[in-house]
Amino acid sequence: MFELIYPVEPAPILPLPTADDPGTKTLGNAEAVPVVEENGLVVGQAARATVHGSHRFLHPVVHLHIINRFGCLYLQKRSMTKDLLPGKWDTAVGGHVDYGELLETALLREAAEELGFREFNPIYLKSYVWESRRERELVNVFAAVGNFDIHPDSPEVSEGRYWTMDEIAQAEPDGIFTPNFVQEFHDIKDTLLALL
Repeated sequence: MFELIYPVEPAPILPLPTADDPGTKTLGNAEAVPVVEENGLVVGQAARATVHGSHRFLHPVVHLHIINRFGCLYLQKRSMTKDLLPGKWDTAVGGHVDYGELLETALLREAAEELGFREFNPIYLKSYVWESRRERELVNVFAAVGNFDIHPDSPEVSEGRYWTMDEIAQAEPDGIFTPNFVQEFHDIKDTLLALL
């Protein structure tokens, strides 16, 4: 399985100070996320707002696709309070890795926070780089297979449900899904179905 490689000493806080912007050496109360190379080497740490801003530092996230034994995929609808893509349907679980956290630890934490989902065995599928105008993410994709009864109870998720593959295909032209979900779904759909 792919994993992040942290330095022995804490990585530098990014962006580094310059003559024009001496910056700060602390993150204060900001949520720190690792800044990484594509191979998972952690080269820095930054505030979440920084990695979504003008710097667009590459940072790791985790995604979990939940598929039941009938071949239906569980999706969550992003809350209207989300800063990115509010109200769009998305991967069952998705979230940032905190600085110092392992991928599987982040995945289990995010699943519990977003869906109250704790009883599953994650299967690693792949890692890839996703870029948009606002961010660059090293996406680490996992799956869980089983007939799970899921009840989201989080301000981050407005609702969730299982979708058939045909329902997803029919709704895709309507633009109700996040662009990242659409790309990832097409890339891993066959792999997900092969897990059944």
